[in-house]
Amino acid sequence: MSASAGRLDLAVIGNCQVNALIDPHGQLVWGAFPRPDSDPAFCALLHTDFADAARGVFAIDCSERVQAEQHYRRNSAVLETVLTDAAGDSLRITDFCPRFRQNGRIFRPPSVVRIIEPLLGTPQVRLRFRPAARYGAEDVTLHAGSHHVSFQLPDMAGRVTTNASLTALLESRPFRLDAPLAFVFGVDEGLDQPPQVHAGLWLAQTDEYWQEWVRSLAVPADWQEAVIRAAITLKLCTFEDTGAVLAALTTSIPESADSGRNWDYRACWLRDSFFVVQALNRLGATRTMEGYLRYIINIATQASGGVLQPLYGINGEAELPERIVESLPGYRGMGPVRVGNAAVVQRQHDVYGAVVMAASQCFFDARLMSPGDLRLFQQLEAMGTQAAALLDSPDAGPWEFRGREQCHTFSAAMCWAACDRLARIAAQLGLQDRGAHWNALAEDMRARILRRAWHPQRRLLASSLDGDGLDATVLLLPELGLIDARDERFLATLDAVERELREGDLIFRYRHSDDFGLPHNAFTVCSFWYVNALAAAGRRAEAREIFERLLLRRNRLGLLSEDIDPVSGEQWGNYPQTYSMVGVIGCARRLSRSWEEVV
Repeated sequence: MSASAGRLDLAVIGNCQVNALIDPHGQLVWGAFPRPDSDPAFCALLHTDFADAARGVFAIDCSERVQAEQHYRRNSAVLETVLTDAAGDSLRITDFCPRFRQNGRIFRPPSVVRIIEPLLGTPQVRLRFRPAARYGAEDVTLHAGSHHVSFQLPDMAGRVTTNASLTALLESRPFRLDAPLAFVFGVDEGLDQPPQVHAGLWLAQTDEYWQEWVRSLAVPADWQEAVIRAAITLKLCTFEDTGAVLAALTTSIPESADSGRNWDYRACWLRDSFFVVQALNRLGATRTMEGYLRYIINIATQASGGVLQPLYGINGEAELPERIVESLPGYRGMGPVRVGNAAVVQRQHDVYGAVVMAASQCFFDARLMSPGDLRLFQQLEAMGTQAAALLDSPDAGPWEFRGREQCHTFSAAMCWAACDRLARIAAQLGLQDRGAHWNALAEDMRARILRRAWHPQRRLLASSLDGDGLDATVLLLPELGLIDARDERFLATLDAVERELREGDLIFRYRHSDDFGLPHNAFTVCSFWYVNALAAAGRRAEAREIFERLLLRRNRLGLLSEDIDPVSGEQWGNYPQTYSMVGVIGCARRLSRSWEEVV
């Protein structure tokens, strides 16, 4: 993998209840409890130098460390880090969040387990356990028990139970590691067995869970390792209690250095829903897909008058007030740090198509426990009514411009998709009159969009109706079904994207100035859109070559963030980015050879 992965060379562990990010040296630098959008107890990631953060970190330091190696266990979310000192002594850190079947249910407590064990010699170790509160503004007071340390987080009473010296844990006193130690971080409850026994049992059961989950996936013949890691990461970005899939697990990692493009992505964007459902369906991850569909449908059916906002909290909450946190300097000192997201109040008309397209799965997938019915169809029709009315209305668009509105082509195309899919659902349900109604609307909307988006002088489908700009969302128009990928208008648009938005193998979302100036980094998923468009246009061999080079852009653990610097290759933006991992899955499934060709 790329040697230029940069500072976002982080591992993610999780159990679909909580997550944590761990740096290459085994430092836990990000983690919120008891859910991903809570106040982070570990927030060192948003310090100027998270390697030396005085607060918001759980580090296991090896004195005179000269080497660090890190990898996931095969087909698992269990992470192993091996540290070696100057004398050749070494230790292994095993990190995971427990997840396994127990008593007929999935056990997924808000816990992180860390196990350290000597491999060679007796390396000298120093522990730094320094949770924070109020987004890094306060130290957390630690109270020592007989074999545990308890504390109060803003949203959870916590405890670490361990067989290590509490003095070593509380005072960061160095010691020689001569036997395995376990740290069970979670709610303030006692364990019924010694922590090292408990941790060992949980480790074996968690590893077995992930192995079995991966075995259930439908993976392509080619690029299996990349797809499996993307699938596990996508699963880790889910909040299973509600079925929500988060856009990313972090907040305020800038899209490019000192750009101010710092946003909180610990929420669910409806725009992503169709593409996430599509990826989960292609993987055969039916239970995860069904949980996400339940989350989406709950939001849609509760929307007053069928009016939707662009994003919702992971519990489905509509209120996500945006504020700036002054207590954290930001990733590498590049603030501001934002909590919440003001995009909830924007008008983004693509959401109607996204919801209807995602919910369509319920009417055609016989595997689902709760198939779509007439009542759900009628509720979705409210979305279609909104979509038809909003086709020509300006909005903030898919890129969420804060300073202007236009009639974005992608938003209009998604409005068309809502009506088109309603026609298909009506046909599936045998509702001929409703099918004819939605089909007539969709045909009229398609004609209007293609007429007004096509710019004959520039020979491209523009980013806005009656406009002349260009952005990467036009690459999705064949994917939505609005236009055939072999249509000369789309082929000309593809040529324009290559001339104006491509830099190497990366595609910029647009090149014009926005609220924050010119974009400096490529939006990762746009490059996967480009690969899919090439394949659909008949340039399959070229698409495979570019896709394989894009896979080299992943960090050494196989993960991707939101943005990539086209010059240095460094990853930027919130991490890990669900949309980016979905891009890996979609391209691999489209471009892989069949199993019959391989076996």
